[in-house]
Amino acid sequence: MSRSFRFHRWARTRCKRLRNKLGTYITVMSTTNISEMPKFIPGLKLCKLFYQKQVRPILNKEFPSLRYSAALIGWGSEVLGFDTAMSRDHHWGPRVLLFLDQHDYPKLQHRIRKSLSNNLPYEFMGYSTNFSQPQPNGVRHPVRIKRGPVNHMVNMFALKSFFEARLGFDPSKKIDVTDWLTVPQQRLSEVVSGEVYHDGLGQLRKRRAKLKFYPTDVWLYLLAAQWTKISDEEAFVGRAGDLGDELGSQVIATRQVREIMKLAFLMEKQYAPYSKWLGTAFGRLKLGKKLTPVLQDVLLAKTWKAREKKLAQAYSIVARQHNALKITKPLPTTVSKYFGRPFLVIHGDKFASAIKEAIPSSSPLNPVTNPLNTTSPYTMRLSFAGAATGVAEIGSLIDAQRYS
Repeated sequence: MSRSFRFHRWARTRCKRLRNKLGTYITVMSTTNISEMPKFIPGLKLCKLFYQKQVRPILNKEFPSLRYSAALIGWGSEVLGFDTAMSRDHHWGPRVLLFLDQHDYPKLQHRIRKSLSNNLPYEFMGYSTNFSQPQPNGVRHPVRIKRGPVNHMVNMFALKSFFEARLGFDPSKKIDVTDWLTVPQQRLSEVVSGEVYHDGLGQLRKRRAKLKFYPTDVWLYLLAAQWTKISDEEAFVGRAGDLGDELGSQVIATRQVREIMKLAFLMEKQYAPYSKWLGTAFGRLKLGKKLTPVLQDVLLAKTWKAREKKLAQAYSIVARQHNALKITKPLPTTVSKYFGRPFLVIHGDKFASAIKEAIPSSSPLNPVTNPLNTTSPYTMRLSFAGAATGVAEIGSLIDAQRYS
């Protein structure tokens, strides 16, 4: 059998499989034509009304003594308030998360799901309440039906298990430093964003409040780590450009822009979302309004000197904000040369060192009381960037591809 024949047979088989998959996809998508949908309403508002007008009355009637909590938190662009009309093509629509007690969940989840399937209307405010079966990646699409039980998206969880699955720990217990540093900010943002519609268990709001933002020692540690990341490459924008490598200078500058943005989130005590929503969320920060035009100029600069000049402006803005936080003694807010070389930097390592000294002595992150943290800023960068940014963000990226 010739190599050419084997290739053509393989190609025909692959094309056939692709047509089958595409056909299934088109069948599902034909039921979710955005142009045929009603006027867009933000998902948080839609789901709140869905719970109040449809889900709650059914639960009150069929399970009058049920203790539960209801919310829209976790995955989905609507949870963060970033959904648009385009979001409606997948995993969006009338939906609610129901949380049951750990002991009630195995006994009641199937009965509740069946009751909702038999009693929910087929549409709510013009949107289908029926959804496809989950695809291999977990995504579901709205599918309109006219008879039979509703395959709804009122998802049920045991409260404790939900948080353990999303975060890797139970926030009702003591949250240690390792927990804080190894869960991605996207995940933390998801569980504190959205809205709680009902908290009959009396525990959901408490857990969210506990996760609202990092405790002081972790916050300071992450601030120091972020300044260290900026320090690592701040001189390289000019060094690469001085060698005639404008592309390399642009790449480094782009990374610096991202790190400055993430520093701004920490300074304002807000969790930074993953890349798709980073710029949108950044624009809502107070610092974002000051920094956005400057950072855009960095990215649009044609020469390394113009790039460096704009970065210097950005560095000064975040340096002034650092001093406004009053967590260390005032530090210089203007750039200077990099150890005698003609490249302008803010010396992020000095900010990192000063912040580390401000970490409470009782904290395991204190560099004096804990020998683990008396090593170089490079070790500090590895501990945060490797664990918190590298390992933890994998989960966020997976969810982002599925549900956003």
